[in-house]
Amino acid sequence: MQNNIQAVKQFLLGLQQTIIDSLEQQERLGGVDGSSDSKFVIDVWQRDEGGGGRSAVLSGGQVIEKAGVMFSHIHISQLPASATLRHPKLAGSTAQALGVSLVVHPKNPHVPTSHANVRLFVATPNDGSEAIWWFGGGFDLTPFYPNLSDVKHWHQVAHELCQPFGDDVYQQYKAWCDDYFYLPHRGECRGVGGLFYDDVNTDSTGWDFAKCFAFMQAVGQGYLDGIVPIFEQNKHKSYNEQQRQFQLYRRGRYVEYNLVYDRGTLFGLQSNGRTESILVSMPPLAAWEYCYTPATGTPEFELTDFYLKPKDWLAL
Repeated sequence: MQNNIQAVKQFLLGLQQTIIDSLEQQERLGGVDGSSDSKFVIDVWQRDEGGGGRSAVLSGGQVIEKAGVMFSHIHISQLPASATLRHPKLAGSTAQALGVSLVVHPKNPHVPTSHANVRLFVATPNDGSEAIWWFGGGFDLTPFYPNLSDVKHWHQVAHELCQPFGDDVYQQYKAWCDDYFYLPHRGECRGVGGLFYDDVNTDSTGWDFAKCFAFMQAVGQGYLDGIVPIFEQNKHKSYNEQQRQFQLYRRGRYVEYNLVYDRGTLFGLQSNGRTESILVSMPPLAAWEYCYTPATGTPEFELTDFYLKPKDWLAL
């Protein structure tokens, strides 16, 4: 298992750097607000309990207002409640968790916020039995002024990467994403979805470790295949102050979801994780407005009336 963990770790570090390079290129190529040489600031940190990480944050770019691309490999002496709730037999077990997680908040309201996460979790039961492992992750898209071609492209990439792993994999993990990124108190989805999966191992899928790892790799590459064309299609579009304010208002939903419902945030805080890394997903600016309702027929109305309702996007 240790050799497997090291192979996954090397892939994750390479994936993190590839994503950093791709996002910095978007800055250099520029958008409607111009170009910049903004770079990710790299922060290598150690964890007292064991392990550490490599955090990369870009702030104040002309194309990307804030982005965090975070690698971590941490050791956990006692699993927190957010993990053992679904795996009660692992209560009190030691564990390792390693993964790459990212959130990108573009400056232009026409470019969606995007999120991706790929991770491996390995727990060692206290009774001395064999280690239990599983993969999780996915990616999702949160637009403010969406267009159908971008949404279809995003889901087409998701569908194609899932296809080698089974005809039903895309539909299963798409539905899980729609259900997971949902705000019950608002009665709406956070965005237009993508893929979400957890507890992927031999017991749940019939795949061996190598195939589960291959799926992680496909999802990691799929994020870039999905998001880069969307950046290039939309970052040169002009926008006005009203659209900017709507973007900030909708970012408030992102904050609400991450702080109230997201399992990754809860796990990080409960496992005594690095707070700066856990909360790097927060946008640099967000806004709330009392009882705001967009006018019928406007693009702002269309977002919640059409796009934030789960659909078979590839059939439209």
